[in-house]
Amino acid sequence: MRISRTTLCWALLTPGAVWAVIRGFGWERGPLVQAIAFTPYTAIWSLLPAVLALALRRWTAAGVAGLVAAALLAAVVPRAVPATGPVPGGPWLRVLTANLLAGAGDPAALVELVRRERVDVLALQEYPPSAEAALAGLGLRDLLPHRVTNPVPGTAGSALYARHPLRDAGVRHNSGGFTQAYGTLDVPGGRPVLVESVHPAAPYALHMLDEWRVDLAAQPPATPDGPLRVLAGDFNSTLDHVALRRLLATGYTDAAAEVGAGLIGTWGPYDGDWIPPVTLDHVLADRRMGVLSATVHRLPGSDHRPVLAQLELPAPQ
Repeated sequence: MRISRTTLCWALLTPGAVWAVIRGFGWERGPLVQAIAFTPYTAIWSLLPAVLALALRRWTAAGVAGLVAAALLAAVVPRAVPATGPVPGGPWLRVLTANLLAGAGDPAALVELVRRERVDVLALQEYPPSAEAALAGLGLRDLLPHRVTNPVPGTAGSALYARHPLRDAGVRHNSGGFTQAYGTLDVPGGRPVLVESVHPAAPYALHMLDEWRVDLAAQPPATPDGPLRVLAGDFNSTLDHVALRRLLATGYTDAAAEVGAGLIGTWGPYDGDWIPPVTLDHVLADRRMGVLSATVHRLPGSDHRPVLAQLELPAPQ
């Protein structure tokens, strides 16, 4: 049976149209939670039906396909375009987050990255006792002497290392089993910053979706009229997940997206799996902060790539 050209055009544009509606209204459910992470790839695909419909002179289909492509690209493209953010005029803070894959990430490479990039705050996830011992042996405590750590065998551990003193520190226990180290950083010449190493449950299976949603909803919202906050870690979410977008809307900026690096993948094929890279690791900064740069780095042995953000804090009040 021959398929008409008109039918072909509509068949090709319909999946993208459904995707755009689900993403736009935050209706991801079940397996769509995982699928929605690949929205940037769908946005690129959405151009094909539009071009095909135009080439075949199917004007109605071309118009609908153009609207679908515009909706998806409008959601994705701003992450690749540098924004003009605030210039607060305060001290700089270099924040690095890294998921260690249950300690499999190369500790020597991580310490060298901290040293080379003059990191001020290091947020670690999947932090077992073996990683704590290895990092200590390589001199991490000399570079970042202040810390709050919760080493746990396997993937539940968390740590926060800092160049400057940490106070009011502790560990949050998430519903999904992961933990999050946190503390208030006293920055010389600047205002205190509440920093947390974020690691909500991963939505890797349907039975984990409730824990994933609960953990994301429990992340500390920004406090635009109160203390400065930075959340850094493996959010197990992209900027296409409605739960993360809601957290951002409380008053955070995604550092990578702010400087046009928001489409660089941080999880996927880096430990050998054939998965297109997606951006699960983020540094979220209070919108009163400036973002000077955000870069993604290699960490051999881990399935994640560390994210480094250089932030400019507001001047002291």
